[in-house]
Amino acid sequence: MHDVRQIRNTVIIGHGNSGKTTMAEAFLYTAGTTKRLGKVEEGTAALDFEPEEIKRHITISTGFGHLTWKKREIFLADTPGDDNFVNEAKFAVQVADSAVLVVGAVLGVRNQTDKYVEFVRAKNLPCLICITKMDRERANFSKTVQELRSGFDLNPVVLFLPIGAEENFRGVVDITANKAFFFKTDGSGKAEEGDIPDELAEEAMMLRENLMEYVAETDDNLIEKFLEEGELNDQELRAGLTAAVRDGKIAPVCVCAPLQNLGTSLVLDTIADLLPSPEERPPQVGTNPKTGELEERPALVEAPFSAQVFKTMADPFAGRLTIFRVYSGVLAGDSFYNATKSTSERFGQLYVMEGKDQKPVDQAVPGMIVAVAKLKETTTGDTLCAETHPIVFDPLVPQDTVITYAVTSSKGDEEKLFSSITRMLDEDLTLKLTRQQQTHEVLISGVGQVHLEVIGDKLKRKFGVDLELKVPRIPYRETIKGKARVQGKHKKQSGGRGQFGDCWIEIEPLPRGGGYEFVDKIVGGVIPQQYRPAVDKGIQEAMEKGVVAGYPFVDVRVYLVDGSYHTVDSSEMAFKVAGSLAFKKAVKEANPVLLEPIMEVTIQVPKEHVGDVMGDLNSRRGKVLGMDSTDKYEVISAHVPQKEIMLYAPDLTSMTGGRGTFQVRFSHYEEVPAHLAEKIIVEAKPEE
Repeated sequence: MHDVRQIRNTVIIGHGNSGKTTMAEAFLYTAGTTKRLGKVEEGTAALDFEPEEIKRHITISTGFGHLTWKKREIFLADTPGDDNFVNEAKFAVQVADSAVLVVGAVLGVRNQTDKYVEFVRAKNLPCLICITKMDRERANFSKTVQELRSGFDLNPVVLFLPIGAEENFRGVVDITANKAFFFKTDGSGKAEEGDIPDELAEEAMMLRENLMEYVAETDDNLIEKFLEEGELNDQELRAGLTAAVRDGKIAPVCVCAPLQNLGTSLVLDTIADLLPSPEERPPQVGTNPKTGELEERPALVEAPFSAQVFKTMADPFAGRLTIFRVYSGVLAGDSFYNATKSTSERFGQLYVMEGKDQKPVDQAVPGMIVAVAKLKETTTGDTLCAETHPIVFDPLVPQDTVITYAVTSSKGDEEKLFSSITRMLDEDLTLKLTRQQQTHEVLISGVGQVHLEVIGDKLKRKFGVDLELKVPRIPYRETIKGKARVQGKHKKQSGGRGQFGDCWIEIEPLPRGGGYEFVDKIVGGVIPQQYRPAVDKGIQEAMEKGVVAGYPFVDVRVYLVDGSYHTVDSSEMAFKVAGSLAFKKAVKEANPVLLEPIMEVTIQVPKEHVGDVMGDLNSRRGKVLGMDSTDKYEVISAHVPQKEIMLYAPDLTSMTGGRGTFQVRFSHYEEVPAHLAEKIIVEAKPEE
């Protein structure tokens, strides 16, 4: 039986290129889990093993590792830092007990760091900050710490002061222990105790006093003693620090240079000593599906089993690999109950993830990240539990999609393509597949351009299908602004029985969203009753195909007012053609216009970028509806034509340095300005 008190379940988060995967690889190597130090640049990282990750030198899918350090079982989740894959980080944070926020000493705090700090704060996770790349040129520890203090409310407190920097980075001063540690140069990640360098003694003493003050302020008993005596003893300092970190009141700051494996053992010590076990975290809360009442699941082996699936990996050969976090109880045996789907599932073997490999285990206890293969019903977000004690945890909510393309197969194998994408939907909750009824296009939506490109690469590799993306057609519509009265006459004589249909119609516009109305105003029998629905049908078919540029016609009322018929040659088909001819003729006389879809866009941007974003919205024919303010952001609401907002995501990223986000939803249709309508009509002609 695993000891829950010895488990540490932590997620590694941070902006792109901060060194997260390199640090995780160094942890695994230092602890002896792996036999060589994997490197992202060389494609040898154990946690970045997918071909798309090796090709791009970035983490795309959360990687999982497991190591033992100081008798602690540490479960690591190494998450992407690229905005295109932010949901991977978001979901991993949801099931973690603590976080290691990684910030590079060269680039410092980046725009994306905001997002990851928000994830930590939303879950109230204990957080350790690790400043990496101290051995790189232009590494600046003090500047990075200052950026952390001024940018966030994490309350960062320095635990390790670097000795040297760049190529001279050779050790750290442990502020808590008041000792220096110098790194071994054998790549082991270990360090040896030594004397604090004279030039750092004064700064180290000041940081120790600051640490005591920060810790004392988090506890009423400690602050009283600190004010009376001016210091805390080592035992009080360590106990107070552990409690403050556990409660999220302090974020200890460590340093390392993981590429050369310098200082990683000290960071592992800090994870093992200061970050909480599952038992020390608040119980997970869910809903009892039978009673509808909220229930708690504490991280105890005696509690009923409960877990949540937070990731699914699709494999064409091995089937789906389902990854979940155990919250309470013990999972052993070969089945569990899926409370979300109200079904029982059987599984073969339980695994702990080791990069691309899986290590079999007999059971899982609270805090463990484990996986099973080939489940039939279970998908990401589902709650697993004991059937006798059902519970459903809140579903995982992905970030909104921001970019959409029409999708086709370059080889024409549409059926295989769409079935393959459907399998990818199990793996990636951020991916959306829809069909645009008007344009008959299948649309794929994602978090960004790179996101969809990676999906294309995966489809090619896993399922052998090619994904072709193109900008979707805009679902324009046609309508009229005026009225008209016209005749539609269909007469054809070619030997034998002829065709004759004759109708007079009047048309007028309806309010926007009014749809279509057909009013039969025939008096007497100028058109027999059995032919009048055919006129209506002919008009509706003409509306579907459009008159001006081939787009569906909307918001019009048609009156059937007069006509004539032939006792022999008239038929339903003849009057259907006559109705279609009449409608097309009437539209051209009733001031036809094009309508375009208008989207309601909500944009959240840092205050310093508001001017750029507002100017850009104006250039896109946007109409600003209003603005709201938060501490750091302005929230802009606007109406923007869909055509102008189709590929907005990369532009907003460029304008705001990746700090802007937006959501889009359909609002209404409006008339297209005349000069633009002319161009659309000309472009549509070849398609007719």
